[in-house]
Amino acid sequence: MASATGLTVFDISAIFLSITALLTYVNHRFIGLPTTIGVMVISMLVSIAAIFLGFLGFDQLIDYEVSLLEQLDFTEVLLDGMLSMLLFAGALHVNVSDLKRYKLPIGILACVGTLLSTVMIAAALYYMLPLLGFSLPFIWCLLFGALISPTDPIAVMGILQSAGAPKSIETVIAGESLFNDGISVVIFLLLLGILSSGDIPTTYYVANMLVVEVGGGIVFGLVLGGILYYLLKSIDSYQEEVLLTLAGVIGGYALASHWHLSGPLAMVMMGLMVGNRGRSLAMSGKTRHYVDLFWELIDEILNAILFVLIGLEVVMIIYSGNLFIAAGLTILIALLARLIVVGITTTTFRQQLKLPTGAWKVLTWGGLRGGISVALVLQLPTGSERDILLALTYAVVVFSILVQGLSIGKVAKSIR
Repeated sequence: MASATGLTVFDISAIFLSITALLTYVNHRFIGLPTTIGVMVISMLVSIAAIFLGFLGFDQLIDYEVSLLEQLDFTEVLLDGMLSMLLFAGALHVNVSDLKRYKLPIGILACVGTLLSTVMIAAALYYMLPLLGFSLPFIWCLLFGALISPTDPIAVMGILQSAGAPKSIETVIAGESLFNDGISVVIFLLLLGILSSGDIPTTYYVANMLVVEVGGGIVFGLVLGGILYYLLKSIDSYQEEVLLTLAGVIGGYALASHWHLSGPLAMVMMGLMVGNRGRSLAMSGKTRHYVDLFWELIDEILNAILFVLIGLEVVMIIYSGNLFIAAGLTILIALLARLIVVGITTTTFRQQLKLPTGAWKVLTWGGLRGGISVALVLQLPTGSERDILLALTYAVVVFSILVQGLSIGKVAKSIR
């Protein structure tokens, strides 16, 4: 029986990096899909082929893949490794003046929208699953609502730009997704703590946690960004300045986690400060070029690896007939919750937003789910409840990336 046990961290990293490089080549050379979507499709096909061969009695490939994935902690790799760099790289090129112009819808979608979506999805799931022979306590449904609500702009932003989508829509989608990751992680961890302890926290505890995690993360990110700005401004050497940004991201995220502050929000605030004030006032043209190039490459490489991992994880999912039906209904529930949140926001603040007519279509269909949802569901305690939510999460994520991601360009063009 094939096995990948006994591999070192370096061995595992080398294997996944090599797989990613090969799949990006195959996609670019023969398929031509957007990189993140293309590598996920190919890796899913590899996994499906391994499953099919397993049914035929050739189980060496699937045994090796499962063994390899079991040694790789997807949650730790994303939440403690990739996420800090992905959020910083994403915030680095977001214009603060554009964010200020649309701060109201971004804030509502990221904060109120995430909470509202969590509750709506949880309630619908709680009443829908028993009809199909599944039963989940409401706390598990709330956990699913929290982990599936954050949107992921990784795959959609490049498509929106190539489709010529209005800048205002790009700004709202990017701004919302940068902040709702941090909000959803805080909500998820709070609910997970309730599940683990069995105690309902007091209002004071919840408020204190939100203030410390969210507020503390924002303040810490601003302070760290200010220190980084001063260091960058005091020298003019792109090698050291690139290294300073990298150390700020990795070290800052580790400190935020150690102090129980929101690392994702800290990285967003630091990225916004370095990307705006730092790029314009603390860097020479040459340094800006290398800093931008470095973080663009980091962003592309990590995203490619992340989507390969999502595609390979299909071998860990166990589906039954009714679970397929539940997955399809859950996709509809997630889309409907997104539509309601977007509809309320765009209707209530129509005058302030000044978005193009039909912008709600892009904001709804462009609300893709990504790797953070998969990472969070894998944090749940093992058991039948986790298996159900893992299958539902994977279905929503794959549908949003493949179907929504590949068709959002046409939706964007229809509103110009």
